[in-house]
Amino acid sequence: MGNKVLITGAGLGGLTAALRLAKRGYRVEIVEKHSTAGGRLNQIKKDGFTFDMGPTFFSMTYEFDEFVKDAGIQLPFTFRELDVLYTVHFRGTERKYIIYKDLDKLAEEFKDVEPDFRKKMDRFLKSSAGFFYDVEYKVLKRNYDNIWDYLLAMARVPPRHAPRLWRSVWNEMEKHFQSREVKEIFSLVAFFLGATPFDTPAIYSILSYTELVHDGYHNVEGGMYKITEGLLSELKKQDIPIHYNTEIVDSRQNNGKITSMVDHNGKEWQADIFLVNSDAAWFRGKVLKHAAYTDEKLDKMQWTLAPLTLYLGINKKIDDVPLHNYFLGDNFEEYSKNVFKNSVTFEKPYYYVNVVSRSDPSSAPEGMESLFVLCPVPDLRFKSDWSDRDEIVSNIINDLSERMNIDLKKHLVSQTVLTPEDWGNAFNLYKGSGLGLGHSLKQTAGLRPKNFDEKYKNVYYVGASTIPGTGLPMAVISSKLVVERITKNHGLLHA
Repeated sequence: MGNKVLITGAGLGGLTAALRLAKRGYRVEIVEKHSTAGGRLNQIKKDGFTFDMGPTFFSMTYEFDEFVKDAGIQLPFTFRELDVLYTVHFRGTERKYIIYKDLDKLAEEFKDVEPDFRKKMDRFLKSSAGFFYDVEYKVLKRNYDNIWDYLLAMARVPPRHAPRLWRSVWNEMEKHFQSREVKEIFSLVAFFLGATPFDTPAIYSILSYTELVHDGYHNVEGGMYKITEGLLSELKKQDIPIHYNTEIVDSRQNNGKITSMVDHNGKEWQADIFLVNSDAAWFRGKVLKHAAYTDEKLDKMQWTLAPLTLYLGINKKIDDVPLHNYFLGDNFEEYSKNVFKNSVTFEKPYYYVNVVSRSDPSSAPEGMESLFVLCPVPDLRFKSDWSDRDEIVSNIINDLSERMNIDLKKHLVSQTVLTPEDWGNAFNLYKGSGLGLGHSLKQTAGLRPKNFDEKYKNVYYVGASTIPGTGLPMAVISSKLVVERITKNHGLLHA
């Protein structure tokens, strides 16, 4: 029985799957298009500043605990739990809301705008908790062989949860809260999934439970890229090679199996099993040429937001700005419903700011700060022309300067900007979609692209656009599920 696995892509899903497979006796080799590992969990170093390229915090740390136990390694990085999760600023007022994990402190923040906030929040979180525990193992953490498997799993979910399938996150907020501020702030969880609260099913309001009660939010000591570096150190210990600057563009087949993947230089990479950590939908169409994943059909799917990201180094300390911050306007519903269809001007954009050096002082020279700014924008289906990039960036910096009471342009000593085009080109993200396929009802759990190929019986998928979905812990769960499937189909080997 063949035991060599070629993994295409060194994102979090690919790296964790590699270590799980190695523990089971498989010989693993990785090819990666980019010059460094990590996928979107990457890093930028410039002008003496260091920035996490994508994710800046996460929840469900216990999935990493499960992973290291399964892979037989020690956790090669250190979590740091956040007490202040983030702050939210509304345009037109100097008032900012501090989102604490401590529910008593949180209630104090909203006592003036939401009567009986603590009582309402407790009821909302209790409802979310019930749903979370009823679906975590029955629906989320499992493989599906076909649509009937999925329907059977859904049938095991208590009927009382059914209304959440048809409500949006925003509808769920309106069911529990009255004030505009509370509804807007706690519906931001939809943006973490790369969508808006108006088109995200209410089932994902369980994220509020994970952030406030279940596990909270964490970042990593020394920066999020320490996750990637730690995993790479474990791969090195086990002599698992990674070949960088190697893009897979084609394949060779025989008798219903892939025999080799072909890179951009024409080199063939042979293996017995192929695990794809590139986008599962994009790869099926672009590389394997599956008829169900042509550009025309991909365009009709729901994709997540595209990122416009700014990496700014300033020669001034801003001690009064917390680690994680959201800057919102005064037209939340209108902006949210129109931004992804390119029906806003970006004159007054909504955006997120991470003061990287607040958590990791080594990321900026002494007396300076490193800032990461993420502005959700339309993907390239709706906004293909980014010739106005500099104007939009200027609008963001001007707005942030006004709201932080600091002239950022005066103190700016380093600036890097990535548009959806840049993100798409770097990591083969379809039309620049930042987090892969969205989480509409038609693309949830067993309705997402499967983690095994429909045509080739030795090809599998791991990552954001297959099960269970997008996000760091989801990628780790995805690696667990696909390795379970590989070992079920090909056997548990011995090193």
